[in-house]
Amino acid sequence: MLNGNVLSKVAICSSMVLSAVLALSVFAADAAKPKKEGYTDTPMQPDGKWHVHDPDRPKPRIITSGTASTQEKAGTAPSDAIVLFDGRDLSGWQSKTKGQVVPAKWKVENGYMVAEPKTGSISTKESFGDMQLHVEWSAPTEIKGSGQGRGNSGVIIMGKYEIQVLDSCDNVTYADGQAGAMYGQYPPLVNACRKPGQWQSYDIIFEAPRFEGDKLVRPAYITVIHNGVVIHNHQEFLGAMAWRKLAKYTPHDAELPLTLQYHGNPIRYRNIWVRKIGTYDQAAAGKKAE
Repeated sequence: MLNGNVLSKVAICSSMVLSAVLALSVFAADAAKPKKEGYTDTPMQPDGKWHVHDPDRPKPRIITSGTASTQEKAGTAPSDAIVLFDGRDLSGWQSKTKGQVVPAKWKVENGYMVAEPKTGSISTKESFGDMQLHVEWSAPTEIKGSGQGRGNSGVIIMGKYEIQVLDSCDNVTYADGQAGAMYGQYPPLVNACRKPGQWQSYDIIFEAPRFEGDKLVRPAYITVIHNGVVIHNHQEFLGAMAWRKLAKYTPHDAELPLTLQYHGNPIRYRNIWVRKIGTYDQAAAGKKAE
């Protein structure tokens, strides 16, 4: 039989072993945690919220980027994009006929939509303000007409601010009305148009105007990349699109639908998506700032 001293020593040893195991477990857990890299002894940023290289500043959300298109196949949208048209249906679009909202009637086939005669323009059911927009379009392969009568359509942001769609390959028209123009305001910096029948792309960064009551406090701005070439660089809109008139602003909602214009020509569209532009330092959804 063990005496009291022996039992006491055994208990002490067991306690020491247990403490060591717990210490090692805590050390291992701490070692497994990702180390916060950064500094808090650095100057504050001008907004007064974060140090330079602040380890506690929220990390950007992780997304999956999309894939590029080819002439044969449309690419894919980024994982956080709102897909407006993926080649299957027009469930996200609508039209207006005699003041009544009706389903969009453009034809969908072979992964694209095409403007049909007497169907009118179509608009998204969802509204947008500041955004990144990707649109692919193709003018008819069979060349008909000239100037504004050849492959005419338009990407009209908020139903007010138009980037012209036109077959501008060997087709002369007024500069502020050719493909890529901020219609009636600024021509594109260069003509990057492809041959009719080929797929073309617009990648657009749009900043919506800001109003306070009836007062414009900040105009709309746009950057447009046509087929990989910058044709507008953070250019100010002078106002809403107008034909043969000076553009001007009238107050409107912060978000409005996107419109694809019907102008009598069978323009094809595919692979249309949008990303709403947020602000910096937004923690990932469902997560606290790290």
